[in-house]
Amino acid sequence: MPSILIATRNRDKAREFQELLSDWPIVIKTLDDFQHVGEIEEDADSLEGNALKKAREAYRATGVPAIADDTGLEVGYLNGAPGVHSARYAGPRATYADNCKKLLREMRGVPPRRRGARFRCVIAFVQGEEEFRLMEGICRGVITEAPRGKNGFGYDPVFLPTRRRATFGEMTPAEKNAVSHRALAIAELRKMLPTLLP
Repeated sequence: MPSILIATRNRDKAREFQELLSDWPIVIKTLDDFQHVGEIEEDADSLEGNALKKAREAYRATGVPAIADDTGLEVGYLNGAPGVHSARYAGPRATYADNCKKLLREMRGVPPRRRGARFRCVIAFVQGEEEFRLMEGICRGVITEAPRGKNGFGYDPVFLPTRRRATFGEMTPAEKNAVSHRALAIAELRKMLPTLLP
């Protein structure tokens, strides 16, 4: 079976990829399987730039077709912030909880009609020096006034998808994977995989 490298050491993210691609006849590897590959700095000014950089560097270091994503939470009231800085919103060593606390602090007192937000996920697939594809998934919703639920990761406890009663943090993995931004981006990837893989 062909191998695909998920260019991350984030186990939460890797698990979602593995769940969403579990029915494909591929061997899924992560950067944990390639200890010689150093940390890939996310220093681009866009989700597309970060995803492509991570996938390209992982492919160059391993020779294995690589998938990488970058995901941002874009809040309308905050003019699209935290956006590309979502993972480091509360500082370079911020935890998931730190980022959520900062976001809720900045949204304190904002009325429901102005709490709109969207999760945007960009996936890059690289299988050659100049061969790549970009896919995007968007999930719209609102920022809650307090965290709800302990499932998921990142901003999941404070993001309520449109027309849903449960935040990502209250959903089971299967429920989240049915509607999430990453699931939508991976659905686009799945359409291309038959032509991309040997």
